[in-house]
Amino acid sequence: MSVKKDLLQLLRPYYLVNIILSLSYIVIKRIPGVCNYIFNTDNCEFEGRETEILFFLLIVIVMRTRKTGSVSMISYLSSSFIYTKIANLILWFNADYKMGIVYGILFILGALLVPEPAYSGPNNVIYFKGESDLTEEVSNKTTWLVAFYTAWNPTCVNLAPVFAKLSTSYALDNLKFGKIDIGRYPEAGKKYHVSDSSMSKQLPTIILFQEGKEVTRRPMADAKGKLIKFMFSEENLKMAFGLNNLYETAKKETKSENISNSKKNK
Repeated sequence: MSVKKDLLQLLRPYYLVNIILSLSYIVIKRIPGVCNYIFNTDNCEFEGRETEILFFLLIVIVMRTRKTGSVSMISYLSSSFIYTKIANLILWFNADYKMGIVYGILFILGALLVPEPAYSGPNNVIYFKGESDLTEEVSNKTTWLVAFYTAWNPTCVNLAPVFAKLSTSYALDNLKFGKIDIGRYPEAGKKYHVSDSSMSKQLPTIILFQEGKEVTRRPMADAKGKLIKFMFSEENLKMAFGLNNLYETAKKETKSENISNSKKNK
């Protein structure tokens, strides 16, 4: 069922456009006739430099997707598109700077006109509109699990369905799930020490708040201040934040409060 769902998602414009852009050089280079015309050559085999670039690309994709914790076909594709397109840009410029310019324009237009689709499935997540909104909400007695993210980061995009699924399973009146886009509200990132830089290793960051205080976060820093890698899978999140215990505690508190209110009403 999951594979079928992923295959259907590949029919969306974002994935179709990016797959075409990612495979453009390899496909055109290997089609006789088209290759001869485009590259003005009799040889449609990959040259030494081209092979080196493609091999290096493969290594980068494998390493980066492992770091982002990608666990599905769609996640792997989303994580790899930027690297495959940059590699294609280099290959096209290496072959012909004019074709490189054309590809660069298509690269930019694709990013602007066909953005990655946001997760639209069921969720029980509250989206904060700024640092003051976030601070006000987490200051009460409710336990909050808040994801700090940016819309352009692949790992943040991959986290969305996982975080949404957890919210539908664990959210209660006194255990809530929230998200804030620190690309849009950078002041929230500054207050809670989450960098929104394009080179940031803190995206996404999930923080557990209880009674207005930060209890723990992932990724977290070690004693030397170096970030410890964290895979944002469903099971890892459950274990890291003790979601099962949080849920049971929140349920007991709700039940006790209901009993107390019932006695007062009598």
